[in-house]
Amino acid sequence: MIASVRGAVLSIALDRVVVEVGGVGLAVRATPATLATLTRGQDAYLATTLVVREDSLTLFGFGSDEARDLFELVQSVTGVGPKIALALLAVFTPDELRQALGSGDVTALTRAPGIGRKGAERLVLELRDKVGVLPGTGARPAAGPTVLWRDKLVEALTGLGWTAKQAGDTVDTLAEDVHDPAVRNGDVGVLLRRALALLGGKR
Repeated sequence: MIASVRGAVLSIALDRVVVEVGGVGLAVRATPATLATLTRGQDAYLATTLVVREDSLTLFGFGSDEARDLFELVQSVTGVGPKIALALLAVFTPDELRQALGSGDVTALTRAPGIGRKGAERLVLELRDKVGVLPGTGARPAAGPTVLWRDKLVEALTGLGWTAKQAGDTVDTLAEDVHDPAVRNGDVGVLLRRALALLGGKR
Protein backbone atom coordinates (compact mmCIF):
# COMPACT_ATOMS: atom_id res chain seq x y z
CA MET A 1 0.00 0.00 0.00
CA ILE A 2 1.13 3.57 -0.67
CA ALA A 3 0.89 4.96 2.87
CA SER A 4 1.93 8.54 2.11
CA VAL A 5 3.25 10.87 -0.57
CA ARG A 6 5.45 13.94 -0.31
CA GLY A 7 6.41 16.24 -3.15
CA ALA A 8 5.70 19.40 -5.12
CA VAL A 9 2.08 20.16 -5.99
CA LEU A 10 1.82 20.28 -9.79
CA SER A 11 -1.88 21.05 -10.07
CA ILE A 12 -5.06 21.20 -8.01
CA ALA A 13 -8.48 20.33 -9.45
CA LEU A 14 -11.97 20.17 -7.98
CA ASP A 15 -11.54 16.76 -6.40
CA ARG A 16 -7.86 15.89 -6.73
CA VAL A 17 -4.29 17.08 -6.59
CA VAL A 18 -1.28 15.99 -8.64
CA VAL A 19 1.87 15.58 -6.52
CA GLU A 20 5.26 14.96 -8.10
CA VAL A 21 7.09 12.11 -6.37
CA GLY A 22 10.42 11.00 -7.79
CA GLY A 23 9.69 12.58 -11.14
CA VAL A 24 6.25 10.94 -11.39
CA GLY A 25 3.02 12.93 -11.08
CA LEU A 26 0.59 11.08 -8.82
CA ALA A 27 -3.11 12.00 -9.01
CA VAL A 28 -4.54 11.92 -5.48
CA ARG A 29 -8.26 12.25 -4.70
CA ALA A 30 -9.01 14.35 -1.62
CA THR A 31 -11.73 16.27 0.20
CA PRO A 32 -12.29 19.98 -0.56
CA ALA A 33 -11.00 20.91 2.91
CA THR A 34 -7.75 19.01 2.33
CA LEU A 35 -7.31 20.51 -1.14
CA ALA A 36 -7.82 23.99 0.34
CA THR A 37 -4.65 23.56 2.40
CA LEU A 38 -2.48 22.92 -0.66
CA THR A 39 -0.74 25.42 -2.92
CA ARG A 40 0.52 24.82 -6.44
CA GLY A 41 4.31 24.82 -6.59
CA GLN A 42 4.78 24.12 -2.88
CA ASP A 43 5.66 20.81 -1.24
CA ALA A 44 2.83 18.80 0.30
CA TYR A 45 2.56 15.75 2.51
CA LEU A 46 -0.53 13.55 2.40
CA ALA A 47 -1.36 10.33 4.21
CA THR A 48 -2.70 8.05 1.48
CA THR A 49 -4.42 4.79 0.72
CA LEU A 50 -4.68 2.99 -2.62
CA VAL A 51 -8.08 1.63 -3.63
CA VAL A 52 -7.74 -1.20 -6.14
CA ARG A 53 -10.57 -2.14 -8.50
CA GLU A 54 -10.63 -4.42 -11.52
CA ASP A 55 -10.52 -1.46 -13.88
CA SER A 56 -8.79 1.21 -11.82
CA LEU A 57 -6.18 2.14 -9.23
CA THR A 58 -7.19 5.25 -7.25
CA LEU A 59 -5.03 7.00 -4.68
CA PHE A 60 -6.82 8.92 -1.90
CA GLY A 61 -5.03 11.50 0.23
CA PHE A 62 -5.69 13.02 3.66
CA GLY A 63 -4.26 15.66 5.95
CA SER A 64 -3.71 13.19 8.79
CA ASP A 65 -3.16 9.49 9.40
CA GLU A 66 -6.36 9.40 11.45
CA ALA A 67 -8.46 10.67 8.56
CA ARG A 68 -6.95 7.99 6.32
CA ASP A 69 -7.62 5.29 8.93
CA LEU A 70 -11.25 6.38 9.24
CA PHE A 71 -11.61 6.38 5.46
CA GLU A 72 -10.45 2.76 5.41
CA LEU A 73 -12.53 1.77 8.44
CA VAL A 74 -15.90 3.03 7.20
CA GLN A 75 -15.44 1.04 3.99
CA SER A 76 -15.53 -2.14 6.05
CA VAL A 77 -19.28 -1.53 6.36
CA THR A 78 -21.43 -3.23 3.72
CA GLY A 79 -22.54 -0.79 1.03
CA VAL A 80 -19.96 1.87 1.84
CA GLY A 81 -17.37 2.51 -0.85
CA PRO A 82 -14.70 5.16 -1.39
CA LYS A 83 -17.17 7.80 -2.62
CA ILE A 84 -19.31 7.68 0.52
CA ALA A 85 -16.27 7.35 2.78
CA LEU A 86 -14.77 10.49 1.23
CA ALA A 87 -18.10 12.32 1.55
CA LEU A 88 -18.17 11.55 5.28
CA LEU A 89 -14.72 13.05 5.71
CA ALA A 90 -15.74 16.08 3.64
CA VAL A 91 -18.57 16.80 6.08
CA PHE A 92 -16.90 15.81 9.36
CA THR A 93 -13.45 16.24 10.88
CA PRO A 94 -12.03 12.92 12.13
CA ASP A 95 -12.97 13.82 15.72
CA GLU A 96 -16.51 14.75 14.71
CA LEU A 97 -16.96 11.54 12.74
CA ARG A 98 -15.68 9.43 15.61
CA GLN A 99 -18.01 11.23 18.00
CA ALA A 100 -21.02 10.77 15.72
CA LEU A 101 -20.29 7.06 15.30
CA GLY A 102 -19.45 6.49 18.95
CA SER A 103 -22.53 8.31 20.26
CA GLY A 104 -24.87 6.80 17.68
CA ASP A 105 -25.82 10.18 16.20
CA VAL A 106 -27.66 8.86 13.15
CA THR A 107 -29.17 12.24 12.29
CA ALA A 108 -25.75 13.88 12.04
CA LEU A 109 -24.40 11.10 9.83
CA THR A 110 -27.21 11.56 7.31
CA ARG A 111 -25.82 15.03 6.53
CA ALA A 112 -23.22 13.34 4.35
CA PRO A 113 -24.25 12.94 0.68
CA GLY A 114 -25.18 9.35 -0.08
CA ILE A 115 -25.94 8.38 3.52
CA GLY A 116 -29.57 7.65 4.33
CA ARG A 117 -30.96 6.77 7.74
CA LYS A 118 -30.56 3.02 7.25
CA GLY A 119 -26.99 3.46 6.07
CA ALA A 120 -26.22 5.68 9.05
CA GLU A 121 -27.71 3.13 11.44
CA ARG A 122 -25.58 0.41 9.85
CA LEU A 123 -22.45 2.55 10.24
CA VAL A 124 -23.19 3.07 13.93
CA LEU A 125 -24.02 -0.58 14.53
CA GLU A 126 -20.83 -1.87 12.95
CA LEU A 127 -18.36 0.85 13.95
CA ARG A 128 -19.47 2.19 17.34
CA ASP A 129 -17.11 -0.12 19.21
CA LYS A 130 -14.24 0.32 16.76
CA VAL A 131 -13.75 4.08 16.40
CA GLY A 132 -12.23 4.51 19.86
CA VAL A 133 -9.09 2.55 19.00
CA LEU A 134 -7.99 4.64 16.02
CA PRO A 135 -4.73 6.58 16.46
CA GLY A 136 -4.20 10.27 15.93
CA THR A 137 -5.50 13.56 17.23
CA GLY A 138 -7.84 14.46 14.42
CA ALA A 139 -6.37 17.92 13.98
CA ARG A 140 -8.13 19.99 11.32
CA PRO A 141 -6.06 21.13 8.34
CA ALA A 142 -5.42 24.83 8.02
CA ALA A 143 -7.75 26.81 5.82
CA GLY A 144 -6.96 28.20 2.38
CA PRO A 145 -6.63 31.90 1.47
CA THR A 146 -9.59 34.09 2.43
CA VAL A 147 -9.99 35.55 -1.03
CA LEU A 148 -10.69 32.13 -2.56
CA TRP A 149 -13.11 30.64 -0.05
CA ARG A 150 -16.34 31.50 -1.85
CA ASP A 151 -15.28 29.95 -5.17
CA LYS A 152 -13.75 26.94 -3.46
CA LEU A 153 -16.88 26.36 -1.41
CA VAL A 154 -19.16 26.56 -4.44
CA GLU A 155 -16.90 24.13 -6.32
CA ALA A 156 -16.85 21.76 -3.36
CA LEU A 157 -20.63 21.76 -3.00
CA THR A 158 -21.30 21.23 -6.71
CA GLY A 159 -18.69 18.46 -6.67
CA LEU A 160 -20.69 16.77 -3.92
CA GLY A 161 -23.84 16.82 -6.03
CA TRP A 162 -25.63 20.09 -5.25
CA THR A 163 -26.71 22.42 -8.08
CA ALA A 164 -24.79 25.60 -8.76
CA LYS A 165 -27.79 27.65 -7.59
CA GLN A 166 -28.11 25.73 -4.33
CA ALA A 167 -24.39 26.08 -3.72
CA GLY A 168 -24.34 29.77 -4.57
CA ASP A 169 -27.36 30.61 -2.42
CA THR A 170 -25.90 28.72 0.53
CA VAL A 171 -22.53 30.44 0.20
CA ASP A 172 -24.29 33.81 0.04
CA THR A 173 -26.15 32.98 3.25
CA LEU A 174 -22.91 32.12 5.04
CA ALA A 175 -21.16 35.22 3.72
CA GLU A 176 -23.81 37.51 5.22
CA ASP A 177 -22.32 36.99 8.68
CA VAL A 178 -19.31 39.25 8.14
CA HIS A 179 -18.39 39.14 11.83
CA ASP A 180 -17.97 35.36 11.82
CA PRO A 181 -14.25 34.50 12.22
CA ALA A 182 -14.61 31.59 9.76
CA VAL A 183 -15.99 33.97 7.13
CA ARG A 184 -13.32 36.61 7.75
CA ASN A 185 -10.50 34.05 7.65
CA GLY A 186 -11.86 32.02 4.75
CA ASP A 187 -11.90 28.79 6.79
CA VAL A 188 -13.09 26.48 4.03
CA GLY A 189 -13.29 23.37 6.21
CA VAL A 190 -15.57 24.98 8.79
CA LEU A 191 -17.68 26.77 6.19
CA LEU A 192 -18.10 23.62 4.12
CA ARG A 193 -19.51 21.75 7.11
CA ARG A 194 -21.88 24.64 7.84
CA ALA A 195 -23.00 24.75 4.22
CA LEU A 196 -23.70 21.02 4.19
CA ALA A 197 -25.67 21.35 7.41
CA LEU A 198 -27.82 24.07 5.82
CA LEU A 199 -28.33 22.09 2.64
CA GLY A 200 -29.05 18.90 4.56
CA GLY A 201 -32.08 20.53 6.09
CA LYS A 202 -33.49 21.26 2.61
CA ARG A 203 -33.49 17.67 1.34
